[in-house]
Amino acid sequence: MKRISHADEALFSEATFNTRRHFLKQCTSGLGSLALLSLLDSCGLGQPKAELAGNPLKPVSPPFAPKAKRVLFMHMEGAPSQLELFDYKPELAKLDGQLCPPSLLEGKRFAFIKGVPKMLGPQAQFCQYGQSGTYLSDYFEYLPKVVDDLTFLKAMHTDEFNHAPAQLFMHTGSPRLGRPSLGAWVTYGLGSENQNLPGYVVLVSGSDPSAGKSVWGSGFLPTVYQGVQCRSMGEPVLYIKNPSGVSDSLRKKSIDVINRINELEHEEIGDPEILSRISQYELAYRMQSEVPETMDIADEPQWVQDWYGAKPGKSSFANNCLLARKLLEKGVRFVQLFDRRWDSHGTDAGSGVGEGLRNNVRTIDKPIAALLEDLKQRGLLEDTLVVWGGEFGRTPMMENRAGDNDSPFKGRDHHIDAFTMWMAGGGLKAGYSHGETDEIGYYGVKGRTHIHDLQATILHVLGFDHEKLVFPFQGRNFRLTDVHGQVIRDILA
Repeated sequence: MKRISHADEALFSEATFNTRRHFLKQCTSGLGSLALLSLLDSCGLGQPKAELAGNPLKPVSPPFAPKAKRVLFMHMEGAPSQLELFDYKPELAKLDGQLCPPSLLEGKRFAFIKGVPKMLGPQAQFCQYGQSGTYLSDYFEYLPKVVDDLTFLKAMHTDEFNHAPAQLFMHTGSPRLGRPSLGAWVTYGLGSENQNLPGYVVLVSGSDPSAGKSVWGSGFLPTVYQGVQCRSMGEPVLYIKNPSGVSDSLRKKSIDVINRINELEHEEIGDPEILSRISQYELAYRMQSEVPETMDIADEPQWVQDWYGAKPGKSSFANNCLLARKLLEKGVRFVQLFDRRWDSHGTDAGSGVGEGLRNNVRTIDKPIAALLEDLKQRGLLEDTLVVWGGEFGRTPMMENRAGDNDSPFKGRDHHIDAFTMWMAGGGLKAGYSHGETDEIGYYGVKGRTHIHDLQATILHVLGFDHEKLVFPFQGRNFRLTDVHGQVIRDILA
């Protein structure tokens, strides 16, 4: 296959004469021009943005000195119960089995609670650990070893009580489809440190989140900033290898021809998404050399695999934690882990907040502790921001889905007013807890933290003012924290 010649370019240009592209081209003067430019600008597709010229993933320095250079966000899809893990409430234990006071139900919306449910005491035992004296439940065996590296947000709250909208809200700042994800905003603002790997990588254990792939989408940002989902077993990215009979040189020539055609199309209609397409083709080619090695945990020493509990050739959260460390070490800007197993309704023995939740914790406890220790030993934790949490919390009363308070499996309903998240590294106070809930863990009474506050803080440690990292769309500037949020300054080191 040969490169496209000048004659071929002319033929290609003439071939567009009788297409819809020709019609758009004729709209470049008079009223047609005004109408077309208005339409394109409303969709974010007007004149190419400066950041798209050349390499849209080129590393960029943020407006002010950052504390973190990269982010690892671990989302426990389904919302783990804070009352069995982090938020120690001995007073709630005294109320176990009593009918819920009507005052806790009045004016509230729940996903599944019917009638008057019973209060449900903590199903775990709690102890204090580390120099910080942080309470953790006995569900954890390994996390206590690193508890002094953690920064807790004990009074998180959100606006959404169903999974998909709440996940979108957590990751895009809006409960509705169409907004860019946090990882997309970060790569849009900072680019990528490694030009041979995607700037934003997603790893999933279990099935995809309830909200689907939109939680790592680019929304109205150019698609080059969306997350690239990789697999922890088999080919990390589908079709990363050349087809049989296609050499690297032949594939490169093919990409050169495709990109030249795309360049001609961009010259003609000016759609910046065409530049994204060119960049993605080139990145895909470069990924062939680095992705297979980076995504292979079999090349890690056996003691490291054992440390994480990882097993090559399988798909697991432990494998994804080890892959996350390799990706961060290689310069990937934003790594996102989704683990879907945490919807603790108690509809069966595996989904309650007792043994079901304890088993879920066993799958993440060892690899997370190993990951934090590994990052720290390699000098990466200090400028890597690690975030852990679900999309909302769990109620201090039983779910009572059937309305009879008779379920043998102890479960909790969705709760928007109080839940716990934690972070580590990235310029935060280690061994510190921010916020406090009331005596039964129902409502935040001190240091209440909204989702937009969390997002504003993440952007802040990366060197951004969350009110100024914007993108023009539909006639106004949009931002991740649209349109409020405050940096949680109490947790900054």
